[in-house]
Amino acid sequence: MSPRTRLPWLGTPGAAPEGAPPALAADEARRDFLKLLGMGGLVLSAGALGVRRLDAQALAGVAPAEPWDAHAYIRLGEDDLVTILCHRSEMGQGIRTTMPMIIADEMEADWSRCRVEQALGDEKRYGSQNTDGSTSIRDFLDKYREAGATARALLEDAAAKQWGVPVAQVKAQNGEVVHERSGRRARFGALVATARALPLPAAGRVRVKAPAERRWEGKAMPGIDLVPMTTGTAVYGGDVRLPGMKVAVIARPPVWGGTIATLDDSAAKAVPGVERIIRLPDGAVPGGFMPLGGVAVVAANTWAAIRGRDALRITWNAGPNAAYDSAAYKAQLMAEVRKPGQAGRNVGDAPRALAAAANTVSAEYWMPHLAHAPMEPVAAIARVQDGMVEAWAPTQSPMDARKAVAEYLKMDVDKVRVHVTLLGGAFGRKSKPDFLCEAAWLARDVGAPVRVQWTREDDLRNGYLHSCAAHRLEAALDGAGKVTAWLHRSAYPAIGATFAPGVKGAEPDELTNGASDVPWEVPNLRVEVGEAPAHTRIGWYRSVNAIHHGFAIGSFVDELARAAKHDSAAFLLDLIGRPRTVDLSAAGLVKPASNYGASWADHPLDTARARRVVELAVERSGWRDGALPRGRGRGIAMHRSFLTYVAVVAEVEVLPDGTVLCPRATMAVDAGFIANPDRARAQMEGAFIMAMSNVVHSQVTFAGGRVTQSNFRDYELTRLRAAPRQIDVVLVPGEGKPGGIGEPGVPPSCGAIANAIAAATGVRVRSLPVGKQLAGWSTRAG
Repeated sequence: MSPRTRLPWLGTPGAAPEGAPPALAADEARRDFLKLLGMGGLVLSAGALGVRRLDAQALAGVAPAEPWDAHAYIRLGEDDLVTILCHRSEMGQGIRTTMPMIIADEMEADWSRCRVEQALGDEKRYGSQNTDGSTSIRDFLDKYREAGATARALLEDAAAKQWGVPVAQVKAQNGEVVHERSGRRARFGALVATARALPLPAAGRVRVKAPAERRWEGKAMPGIDLVPMTTGTAVYGGDVRLPGMKVAVIARPPVWGGTIATLDDSAAKAVPGVERIIRLPDGAVPGGFMPLGGVAVVAANTWAAIRGRDALRITWNAGPNAAYDSAAYKAQLMAEVRKPGQAGRNVGDAPRALAAAANTVSAEYWMPHLAHAPMEPVAAIARVQDGMVEAWAPTQSPMDARKAVAEYLKMDVDKVRVHVTLLGGAFGRKSKPDFLCEAAWLARDVGAPVRVQWTREDDLRNGYLHSCAAHRLEAALDGAGKVTAWLHRSAYPAIGATFAPGVKGAEPDELTNGASDVPWEVPNLRVEVGEAPAHTRIGWYRSVNAIHHGFAIGSFVDELARAAKHDSAAFLLDLIGRPRTVDLSAAGLVKPASNYGASWADHPLDTARARRVVELAVERSGWRDGALPRGRGRGIAMHRSFLTYVAVVAEVEVLPDGTVLCPRATMAVDAGFIANPDRARAQMEGAFIMAMSNVVHSQVTFAGGRVTQSNFRDYELTRLRAAPRQIDVVLVPGEGKPGGIGEPGVPPSCGAIANAIAAATGVRVRSLPVGKQLAGWSTRAG
């Protein structure tokens, strides 16, 4: 078997994992399973109600090749090989390293004898597999620990039984169980036969390690996928090859809800290599995860498919969103935030306090649509045979992919099997499985495996976009410069409009993504949201609505500090106020008041944590080192999102032509317990660079219902020259319940960068992206 068809091992290589793309992988996995049963392999499963063991009695009457009906994390063979099945998708965040290191640590496994397999899509076995919302550790840390600890307890029980000694006298150590009095040792593999027949250990026997006992948890660990990623042997979606596979590209409607009026495919059929032209079903509005429709060109190779698509002659019925225009929509949303909306939080009487105040400050902000734009455009491979669909894709959510494919092809979800490859970036785009549906439909029609390949142009023009957003903030300042009233109004199209008709905008509950849950100690505070009907597919994007909340709020706090003639960091700390814990479910939030899927009791608003990250960012960044020369400036912002507190100090340099460079950034992060600090730092670094793109360069605009951008020449990203030379990430140590890591770094970075630009140039940019707005700033700014 070629290394290119094998996902990486932690230790020595071996058989193909579940997610391996070749046709032989499924058969080999089944053979491995049968061998496992035949040699007495131990399998642990962690279900929604806890960890349980599947023993011989539990397996009675179940066909050996059938999957178990629970979430299997660990497989241990008599050869001492520990296989850990990763049920979440790997897109650079390191879950295929972090999950196994937690389990192996608790299990006392020998790291060199561990390997990871990418789990198939199977919600019944694994629970949620949607790698989204920064949940892989914060929702599963306890489950991972309990799975490893249960395996350790079973193996210790097995050794005690074999040796006829009290279990208190034995202890698992690095792949063995040791009898401390006699010095006897048994490899894990030698205990499998006994362990699998034992009853589940009593609750008191399953003991998760204390912090001092951990070997790897909470410590840096090299990523298991880094070598194959850097040597070109890692398997991404587009790398999968199946015998007889065809390649398809699709001409999709340029306007959301558009349909085909006329089609002339004669020139496309004449392109060498083009084999079929297939019309997909028309897309619906709203269509959720379903494809947009259009015309597919199926060919022997990618180049022929692209050339064939270029040769199609299509006229489109534009549909209900033909008039969508970004400039007009911006004006509409700006008008919306200048009038009252639905309340998301209300404390005191902010409108009355503002009306009576002698000193008020107001500002309006705009953030455009953003595209996910991962370096790997989406691709999916599907094969349909014997009434089954088998697909391979860089998907964030194989469980949603199975459901969507089943719905699109009108078949049972149990007839759909999804393998997950590595993801070359995702940011939320690859949790939407429309591209898998396209591949499955075409594979069934063609009667051969088909890879649907999106191009960069497809990605920008036909994807799911981040909400554009308008914000208006008003505040009252007393004579000492203290905020006595805060009114925040926003309007942005809702993700829900992609899935349900009649959605006129975001709901008040969505404001807890960083607007209604601000940690300010202000006696009069009101947060509202207005109407904003959607005219394109809106989808969650890294940090979701916290991005535009973070930009607007972070910028406004800095503007208030300047109006009060206070240091921005000191003003921010004063606005946060006293260290205190606030259960926002009982503090003015309009119900239902979501908290990223967690309870407010477990994750209340903790202003001491908010203050701590601000103080750390100030301390580590050189904030108090003195004024910078004109053209250079520092900005600070803090934001709580995904149950994590992050403060950022950005230092920028703005050249006379308006080019924005960032020499340095400092990020202070309190995410509770951090399982893998190395990956946490990497994600914060990436979050800051992504925020630079969001603030300085990126936007998707519409004219006549169509996206006007097409590639990175006009959807610009931060380039190497402008990216920070130094990003210092300070992680607050702790054993508290974990928060998210992948997303919380973006929102405060947006605010901090905007504030640093204002400090450097004296120009306050309130409408993003910065783009050319700073050109010639040195001749017009004081």
